[in-house]
Amino acid sequence: MNIANHVERIARQAPGRKAIVFEGQHISYAALDACASALARSLRTNGVRRGDRVALFLPNIPAFMLAYLAGQKAGAIVVSVNSIFKSEEVKYILNDSGAEVVFTTAELLSNIPREQCPAIRKTVICEGQAANEILLGDWLSAGRPPLKTEDMAAGDAAVLLYSSGTTGFPKGVTLTHDNVITNVRAAVNCSSHNSKDRLAIFLPLFHVFAQNYIMNAGFEAGATLILFRRFVPDAVLDAIERERVTMFFAVPTIYIALLGANVPKEKLASVRYFFSAAATMPQEISRRWTELYGPPVHEGYGLTECSPCAAYNHVSKHKFGSVGTAIENFEVKIFDENDRELPRGEWGEIVMRGPGVMKEYWGKPEETAQALRGGWLHSGDIGRMDDEDYVFIVDRVKDMINVSGFKVWPAEVENYLYQIPQIKEVAVYGVPDELKGERVCAAVVLKDGAQLDPETVIDWCREKLAAYKTPARVDIVKELPKSATGKILKRMLRQQQ
Repeated sequence: MNIANHVERIARQAPGRKAIVFEGQHISYAALDACASALARSLRTNGVRRGDRVALFLPNIPAFMLAYLAGQKAGAIVVSVNSIFKSEEVKYILNDSGAEVVFTTAELLSNIPREQCPAIRKTVICEGQAANEILLGDWLSAGRPPLKTEDMAAGDAAVLLYSSGTTGFPKGVTLTHDNVITNVRAAVNCSSHNSKDRLAIFLPLFHVFAQNYIMNAGFEAGATLILFRRFVPDAVLDAIERERVTMFFAVPTIYIALLGANVPKEKLASVRYFFSAAATMPQEISRRWTELYGPPVHEGYGLTECSPCAAYNHVSKHKFGSVGTAIENFEVKIFDENDRELPRGEWGEIVMRGPGVMKEYWGKPEETAQALRGGWLHSGDIGRMDDEDYVFIVDRVKDMINVSGFKVWPAEVENYLYQIPQIKEVAVYGVPDELKGERVCAAVVLKDGAQLDPETVIDWCREKLAAYKTPARVDIVKELPKSATGKILKRMLRQQQ
């Protein structure tokens, strides 16, 4: 068993079929598989063994897919690093995972503090030029003979995808080969990917949604992946029309933006299937989209911790406002605060179990036990279930902020803000935003006699944090609202906006 077997299979069956289309470049399944095997050989030659960690700090370029497959073929654990992270965030993930090899670009190289990451032995530049650095082409040329794909056990770790947690530091979600393979096959069954499909990928490949539900599911079906660096509306829409894209995967904010731009129907005429995930799709947006463009926007639900899909709003019986019913071999229930199942219609925590549920949080046994207590993955999300087992999300974890589908945990931002000497107390919280869903705000109490203006705080955050985590607004306040026990009442801060 190995995740990379899907590309190998299509390379044998249809070697000339296009696997990737990117900026005018076409890569066949045969070429992709051959290059991945060569790169896997170079990984092995340079000391990477089964279970070693290989990090991908890359934007959406073909090298991401290539390095991902090579890592799988070598039996390594592939670590995805958000390509917009800055050095402090990158350092944490590289050190936590113990990554020994990092694939990156010349542009991103400065965000890898190698002197502070002792486990790193090699960095490989996949795009651009950097003096005295290993280039991807060098390792591809040296990769002889091609490495035979490792036969992995179902429970062997395959990937680490970092998900922020309530402690303020990201947790490495450990997904096995079986987790990913079973979830990818379920995705193909739900969304009916097939070999004639052409999938648009502009969502970030470091995220579980694009990595598994689009990339790996597309490879599983033998489809063609039309890859974009990012979502640039005019460029993406022109390519959809030119390349005859048939499957469109996005987050709600993209659908909202396209509706606002009054995109002509002919631009999307080739698309047979629309899908939204990573954040709840407003019912009104979904209805307007279907009225204008025809096919409904299908939704799914899940977490990084379940590879990611646990529920799907089915083609056969689509319900507006729902994220659907449990996918094959999964169970979804609604529990109360004592982990007892609630009657239909009542609000509670969404829990799930099935073959896609993670193995563990990397190196965090206590957090793992808490998340998987009783044999159920506890999502922390609040929802209800109707009499036909359709799930409706009612609310999210109380303090989590959802910015364009990206989770921002206030504690992480607060940890960085507390590094500013003038700050005495800080509370980070989310407020509604029409385009992004929510935006990050911070209320700051300064130390006696200290001087600090909001723009300085925001500029400091921009240097330390990804853009979506950076507060859009900072208020300097005399005190923070607190309960009798001293707990900061963030709900009162939200109400004041």
